[in-house]
Amino acid sequence: SGAIFVYATTEPHEALLLGGNTACMWEGRITQFGLTPDVYRQPADATTAQVFSDPPMNFLPVVKAGDRLNFGDGQSVGAAGTLANLPEGSYLAGFRPNHLHVQRHGADVLAFAASVVGTEITGSESFVHMDHQGQRWVALVHGVQDIATGTAREVYVDPRYVYIFNAEGRLVDAGSYASAA
Repeated sequence: SGAIFVYATTEPHEALLLGGNTACMWEGRITQFGLTPDVYRQPADATTAQVFSDPPMNFLPVVKAGDRLNFGDGQSVGAAGTLANLPEGSYLAGFRPNHLHVQRHGADVLAFAASVVGTEITGSESFVHMDHQGQRWVALVHGVQDIATGTAREVYVDPRYVYIFNAEGRLVDAGSYASAA
């Protein structure tokens, strides 16, 4: 019809279903505007990454030292690709709940100790809420995962799905999967 439609939603999945352009807002200001898949895959900053992910993106501090990225729990990976040129220092790593697994998927994953603080079962998927060194994380897993509160367990993230943000919260690297998508 040639008409322009503006649709406001607090649900990222609705924006992704509609496509087109997305203006991500936080506290009355636009944090990013662009094609909807681009805003999702390449969030400009940690705020956009958190807001435009449902449940919100999980975060943890990471330090670049030499040719390594050092995460909590003694986890470390080689700083490959664009991260090899990243200056040494402190950063913020982020990963979406659907990339946090309660079962190991591959040999090159990062493993973190966490404690389950609750589980929401929706039928086709479950939201497993957990605590990792004082940080609240959520894993979005398929099927019914009735994991008892207080259960200590290891959780896993493939480094290809880790976003890196600088001290100001700006995106430094979106992870290899986002660039390939």
